[in-house]
Amino acid sequence: MACISSNVSYSFKLLDGEASKIFLKNQIKGSLNNKISSGKYHAWNALSPFRIRGPLSSSFNSISRASKNSNGNLEQSLAFTGESGDTNYSEEKLVVLVIGGGGREHALCYSLQQSPSCGTVFCAPGNAGIAGSGDAICISELDILDSIAVISFCQAKGVGLVVVGPEAPLVVGLVDDLTKAGIPTFGPSAAAAALEGSKDFTKKLCDKYGIPTAKYKTFIDPLEAKEYVKEQGAPIVVKADGLAAGKGVVVAMSIEEACSAIDSMLVTSAFGSAGSRVIVEEYLEGEEASFFALVDGETALPLESAQDHKRVGDGDTGPNTGGMGAYSPAPVLTSELQSIVMETIIHPTVKGMAAEGCKFVGVLYAGLMIEKKSGLPKLIEYNVRFGDPECQVLMMRLESDLAQVLLAACRGELGKVTLAWSAGSAMVIVMASNGYPGSYEKGTIVKNLEEAELAAPMVKIFHAGTALDSEGNFIASGGRVLGVTAKGKDLTEARDRAYKAVEVIDWPEGFFRRDIGWRALPHMYTAAS
Repeated sequence: MACISSNVSYSFKLLDGEASKIFLKNQIKGSLNNKISSGKYHAWNALSPFRIRGPLSSSFNSISRASKNSNGNLEQSLAFTGESGDTNYSEEKLVVLVIGGGGREHALCYSLQQSPSCGTVFCAPGNAGIAGSGDAICISELDILDSIAVISFCQAKGVGLVVVGPEAPLVVGLVDDLTKAGIPTFGPSAAAAALEGSKDFTKKLCDKYGIPTAKYKTFIDPLEAKEYVKEQGAPIVVKADGLAAGKGVVVAMSIEEACSAIDSMLVTSAFGSAGSRVIVEEYLEGEEASFFALVDGETALPLESAQDHKRVGDGDTGPNTGGMGAYSPAPVLTSELQSIVMETIIHPTVKGMAAEGCKFVGVLYAGLMIEKKSGLPKLIEYNVRFGDPECQVLMMRLESDLAQVLLAACRGELGKVTLAWSAGSAMVIVMASNGYPGSYEKGTIVKNLEEAELAAPMVKIFHAGTALDSEGNFIASGGRVLGVTAKGKDLTEARDRAYKAVEVIDWPEGFFRRDIGWRALPHMYTAAS
């Protein structure tokens, strides 16, 4: 049994019917084996049956959940066992490692913690907010691009499932190495990750297998690319071929803007090797939507619909970002359209990848344009992992055991899986550092996060770019810093709750869009009238 030599303060979150209670400030010293059956409670809007809030040491290896006894009273034995080097986990509970350290990974850790079959959740490298929420034990020192180090960690800790969040480890082949070592890993091989790693690869696959997408041409010569732009006219889209952290796409409204984008990629190398080849494609007019499907190599299982907001400013203005907010479900993706997407885009992609000798296992994230003139979906591009911030709203609504669902994908058994989702809607508002997606200041203090989660029912704050300063304050360490997420009976309620929480957060150096969900609200009002 691990022991702690100094006092540690935690809050314990317990579900009690419609509402939940929080056991406040239980000072724990020495061996951690405490039974909660009574004490001082404070009203709390629950998102999970049991959580620990506050810094969570890597010495803690397993946490059991709260439950009611036969009399209906809250009662739970907490057992924290093993030092950081031990591997004595409960045999019936799955140990999971989530790779990454952003808002998407926080959401995955949160959902895995809700999974009945899941015990310990590790996150590497994680971030201060993930650790502080108790949603995972963060392993900041683990190099996620070092396959040998990751394999060694998994073997030492008895990890039974690895979930890879970001694209970079996928493209360099982390999944290949873990799979060869016999560690079930959710994510595509390096060959299959080319669907995101190279837009030219995806376009050629679309051509070969009849997947609807925008007309395009690929260039390595800037003069030829500019000549093509002049032939086609504006608006037109210029994309870096490789990974550019969501910033390698320019929707040019003039020929001059397109030529400038070509120069930045092919001449001044703004995106390094990712921009050594560019795709110039036709501008599609319509409404964008995000479509996600879990894939086990042969079977594709669609997730609930979602829609994000890529532009930095209200009214979808300004440069593209990694995403400033999202909501689920997305009214634009009707059940009929979802069927069309599966039939014309997802299934042909899965079959095509298998035919090319690189079966896809993981999440297929199709960025779609629902064309204004035809009303039909076209593929804009693929990502090969959960979207960020769409993952946050999807994980808030998912009611299935995520750990078992992802294991089924690893084993080629998705055909046996049916997903359960909560009714209503979820919305996430991204709070970003002033200046993002350009240069921004790091180290600014972010206050009132706990108060924000209490500001409205069903609010959860996912940390994307936070750290702790020497005094224990949360500080901004990235461009996108927080994903303030809420659920509601409909999109209006989810939006109101999320923005109410945002307004409580004290962070003068941050900003957020005030119109997340604006495209969906007319659909909702029309349906209600």
